[in-house]
Amino acid sequence: MAHTIREIAAALGAEAAGDLSLVVSRAAEPRAAGPDALALAMDPKYAGGLAEGQAQAALLWAGADWQGLGLKAAIFAPRGRLAMAGLTVLMDAGPEIAAGVHPMTVIHPEAVIGEGAAIGPFVTIGRGARIGAGARIASHVSIAEGARIGAQALLCQGVRIGARVTIGDRFIAQPGAVVGSDGFSFVTPEKSGVEEIRETLGERSEIRAQSWTRIHSLGAVTIGDDVELGANVCIDRGTIRDTVIGSGSKLDNLVHIGHNVQIGRDCLLCGQVGIAGSARIGDRVVLAGQCGVNDNIFVGDDVIAGGATKIFTNAPAGRVLLGYPAVKMESHVEIQKALRRLPRLAARVAEIEKAVTARLPEAE
Repeated sequence: MAHTIREIAAALGAEAAGDLSLVVSRAAEPRAAGPDALALAMDPKYAGGLAEGQAQAALLWAGADWQGLGLKAAIFAPRGRLAMAGLTVLMDAGPEIAAGVHPMTVIHPEAVIGEGAAIGPFVTIGRGARIGAGARIASHVSIAEGARIGAQALLCQGVRIGARVTIGDRFIAQPGAVVGSDGFSFVTPEKSGVEEIRETLGERSEIRAQSWTRIHSLGAVTIGDDVELGANVCIDRGTIRDTVIGSGSKLDNLVHIGHNVQIGRDCLLCGQVGIAGSARIGDRVVLAGQCGVNDNIFVGDDVIAGGATKIFTNAPAGRVLLGYPAVKMESHVEIQKALRRLPRLAARVAEIEKAVTARLPEAE
């Protein structure tokens, strides 16, 4: 998509200088930028790449000497990554989905499709489902009976929306996301080994045969506005009550949300995060890649957990966590320092033991 420098600056609410009628059709890193590209050099450390590329215009840091950099035009971004967010919205057309409903789509006669929706081929929409105005649904998506999806949604290829799921406006789901699968919930006729070791913290009276009986999921999933799901996200529906994802929350690829989980507003869950059943997550929580949250615990508002952190107990609001099991960040740093010193400490202890032993009188 081609835009003038003037159009881009207006869309970003940013200042610009030079030939504002100059047209660019793509964004590029400075070294790889051709004459048709807007070079992204929002920090002085990227300035050198401009001389190696062929860009005529660039997105620069505030106060940059754009003429000294050999450019014909420039846009100034006081906060670079925020400017990138606006630029990518402007330049990303998204998946190509023709207007209207593709003839190779199957829509139940009792489903309701909002005005201006675009629905690709091989989509199935079940009885009583409601699709909001302006929704864009790519090929091979399935939307089960009774599901509700708000306005301006984007469902990429192969997304699965289960029965009775309710989703707000401006929802985005990347390929393969599944919302509303059955929860992983099973019970044994007698007390299971898992229940026993939870009570005894590891002691087992006996090991015996046991079989698992399935608990069906009667609840659904409720998702707020402006939620985004990455590729192959899986969200289980609740056993009785709904699993809930709060407005503004963003889930990365391969995140798994167990049954009955409650997630607050504006949370950020990075790749391979797993949250076990009935856990509650507060607002604005950030869980880095491969974090795990135990079942039936609460993680307070504004908690930030570093990569691969495993949270087994309630976490108070505002806490920064690291490690397995999770501890305060400063405690984790001290623990790691101590671990690195252990080999030297062990060697010193061995020397002391040897010296002490040498001084002991021989036994008669």
